[in-house]
Order: sequence, then structure tokens, then C-alpha cells
Amino acid sequence: MAIPDFQSIMLPLLNLASDGEIHNVNDATDNLAEKFNLTDEEISRLIPSGSPKFYNRVGWAKTHLKKAGLLEYPQRGYFRITQRGLDVLQENPERINMSYLKKFPEFVAFRQTHRSDEIEDETIDEQELTPEEALENAYLKIRDDLSDELLETILKSPPAFFEKLVVDLLVAMGYGGSQRDAARAVGRSGDEGIDGIIDEDRLGLETIYVQAKRWQRDSKVGRPQIQSFVGALTGNNARKGVFITTADFTSEARNYATGIPLKVVLINGDRLANLLIDYSIGVTTRIKYEIKNLDSDYFGVEP
Repeated sequence: MAIPDFQSIMLPLLNLASDGEIHNVNDATDNLAEKFNLTDEEISRLIPSGSPKFYNRVGWAKTHLKKAGLLEYPQRGYFRITQRGLDVLQENPERINMSYLKKFPEFVAFRQTHRSDEIEDETIDEQELTPEEALENAYLKIRDDLSDELLETILKSPPAFFEKLVVDLLVAMGYGGSQRDAARAVGRSGDEGIDGIIDEDRLGLETIYVQAKRWQRDSKVGRPQIQSFVGALTGNNARKGVFITTADFTSEARNYATGIPLKVVLINGDRLANLLIDYSIGVTTRIKYEIKNLDSDYFGVEP
């Protein structure tokens, strides 16, 4: 048979995990390939980036099931069914696809908050997309998954590593001068975060007060925490501050930060992960594509 699309893999993948055990992704992929009666040629078939096509589709099926709360990732390269996933199997659905997953609020929130949804929809055939749209759609999905993996890894890392990560990011963004200078300015430990000052520029003409909290992703930093931070800014005669967290902020906290005369920037977990990707902190480039257009100047033709 032909290689199934990733939505057709969702239910078999969830059934495979129904024993409640922790499963290795590679072993599960081999098991599913056998279930779908794939030939050796189909199993080894690659997408343009060089990754096996079927493995790639299993990965996307796994990602969507996780976003809906039916699977969880106990460790890198492994997955396990959740109680919600077991409850779904008790309903004995004929098929699990993206339409089915919309019954879960976490999946709906994921779909609404990622720009990839502006292009990708389960009712659109991939062949209806332009090559540029299809490529961007795939890129945004990969980036979303990497962002999710980054935050999960940060939460599993020691507090001291989080301090180093924030310092590395600030230096990469042009703050704090050298790595050595920034490490001296930022790094006073405190309840799984860091508090300190860092130079806005290499000359140290102005300083920025920084606070970072490594909180669980479903937590919310409220207005009281931001008010306390602003009080610290005032006490240090500072006019600018950055509050970084792996969690998120309440609307009250955001409104308060925008309504005060001091300049306070709030960076939640999603933005932190995207900054790490943008400045190549904790990530490496695996594949690089270049999109080229005809050079009309070279050929002397109108564009």
C-alpha cells in the first residue's frame, strides 16, 4: 500500500501506546511500518531534506496527538499514552484526525496561536499550495515543535544552566558586552531564577535590570510579581527592565507593565524559545534551504 498520511497514522499510533508503557519512537515506527505492510522501498523513501518520509509522518502524527493531550513525552525520543488518550480509545473512534482533535481545548489553542494555521488546514490538499506556501508551512511546523522541545528541556535542566542560557541569549542579542562581563553582571541565584543588572551597551551607558523565573509552562506570572520587580527597578534607580519566564503572564500583569512610565519588557516561554532559535542558542542548524529567483539584471530582462 502507499505510505499513509500522518492523520491516518494517528489512531494506529495511539492504539500502539494503549498498553500504557513508555515506547521508543524508532521501535514504534518500525512496528507501524509492519502494520501498514510497507515495502522496504517505501520505508526507505526519503523526502528532499534526506529524512525518511514515513518516519517524518509518524513524527507529525505523534506531535498532534501530544498537542491534544493524548500522548506525553517522558523523555527525549520516547512517548507514552495519557489518561485522556486511554479515554479516547474507550470511545472506539473509527478515525482520529485533526477535525477529531478539535474537541480538545489544548489542540484548539495550539491551532489558533500558530501562524502555520493561516496556510495549513485539513480540508486543503497539499497540491493546492504553492511551493513557497508548502515550504513555509513545513518550516513553521518544525519551528513550533523545536520551540516546544526547547522549553521542555529547559525545565528539566538545573537552575544554574538556566542562568547560563539567559546570559548567553542576552550577549547574543548585543547586551552586556563580553560573555565574561555579562556573567559578572547577571548571575545572583534565587528561587530557580536569576536577578541582576546587565549593561545595555558595551560602554555601560545604561543598565537593564533582569529577572528570570523558571516556572512550569502552565503557570502564570501575575501582577504582584511584576509590581515587585518594578519596585526593585525603582530601588536601583533603573529605568528599564526585562522579566523572563518559561511560563506566561496574566493579562493583569501585561496591562500593568504597559501602563507604567518605566520600560518593562515581558518575555514569556514562547517568546523566549523563539529568541533562542533566532539567535541560535541551544540549537544547531540541521538543514538549510535557499530560495532563489531569476536575476533579471544579469539577463537584461524585465522582472
